[in-house]
Amino acid sequence: MRISRLDALEVLDSRGNPTVEVCLQLEDGSEGQALVPSGASTGMHEAAELRDGDPRRYGGKGVRKAVANVRGEMAAVLVGTDAGEQRALDGRLRELDGTPHKSRLGANAILAVSIAHARAVAASRRLPLYRHLGGDEATLLPVPCLNVINGGRHADNTLDFQEFAIVPHHAPSFAEAVRMGEEVSGSLRALLREHGLSTGVGDEGGFAPDLRSNEQAVEFILKAIHRAGYRPGSDVSLALDPATGEMWGSGRYRFFKSSGIERSSAAMIALWEDWVQRYPILMLEDPLSEHDWDGWTALSSRIGDQVELVGDDIFSTNADRLKRGILERVANAILIKPNQIGTVSETLDCAAQAKAAGYACCVSQRSGDTEDTFIADLAVALGCGQIKAGAGCRGERTAKFNRLLRIEHELGEWARFAGRAAFIR
Repeated sequence: MRISRLDALEVLDSRGNPTVEVCLQLEDGSEGQALVPSGASTGMHEAAELRDGDPRRYGGKGVRKAVANVRGEMAAVLVGTDAGEQRALDGRLRELDGTPHKSRLGANAILAVSIAHARAVAASRRLPLYRHLGGDEATLLPVPCLNVINGGRHADNTLDFQEFAIVPHHAPSFAEAVRMGEEVSGSLRALLREHGLSTGVGDEGGFAPDLRSNEQAVEFILKAIHRAGYRPGSDVSLALDPATGEMWGSGRYRFFKSSGIERSSAAMIALWEDWVQRYPILMLEDPLSEHDWDGWTALSSRIGDQVELVGDDIFSTNADRLKRGILERVANAILIKPNQIGTVSETLDCAAQAKAAGYACCVSQRSGDTEDTFIADLAVALGCGQIKAGAGCRGERTAKFNRLLRIEHELGEWARFAGRAAFIR
């Protein structure tokens, strides 16, 4: 089956910034489309987006160059050729780009083509995307990690830590987990209003109130869980992404939005030891900076048997960086973000390497996301049991939840829900 058409368009993400949309068509009429997301809190080792840099358009964030690369160089190489296997197509795209971080053609352009190809081939095979990528065993629905309070670079408030999430793991199905999460979110909204606090939302749909401390955010969430009729730790646990890479500078961590206090790596480790003992935290993502490898090793040794320690910026969905982490016993889980690495096959390979080493995997959105639901199918295809898709509001977030609800319905009696067993502890 040959590729008959490849086109691209500059569209908008959830922040109103430009992003790339691609349409790839096969000669049998099967078609795949893809829109790629963008992060605000990004690691320095991620694959490189290509932005125009023209201050007269979107403040320099336009993606006309990336779009032109799809319509030009990529179309010239791919149109008329055998669609082939995903790995072969992704290899051709990497070879055409010729740079370590996909900076010449743009990882945003390359990933959009890669995902569109996967969808087109799945459509040609008359298979849902999750089964095309994961095979007949792709029947496990992930536990949603719902982001209920935003801070850091994801909100204009007083919180240093970027994401405060809930994990409704004690549910019989994905649909029931979503219901539990939404009920807790509703209770949290009511609590914030009772205290005269804002219920406006941040980049990922979580509330963005001005609170006196990061700890107060946790306390509000625990109260909301109780008020919704659930037991913290037994029914619904906490997941935090402090995004400490944004707080790192000159070998220390600065609480730049709340107190201005600076902490050493040892002090941050002590903070997390204390929080894990006092709160029902199931998952800690980026509790230390990507530059703080020694700190990561020490933290993993101290509390790696008590909580899931997820490497995001430190690994960047990159198999080489993950290999170093495994050798140095850094973290025990990895966040999987396709746009950090730039192709579908490299994403699948990184997840496979993590699982082979006993690391958990959590598929994740980006803060500047789109209505594209690829990560929902990816989470089921990988059978990883965990997904971060934001809060249960804003269309670019609920699109992922709704896709998973449809997958669960489609699978019927074959559907399984990951539950608490998906998390390392």
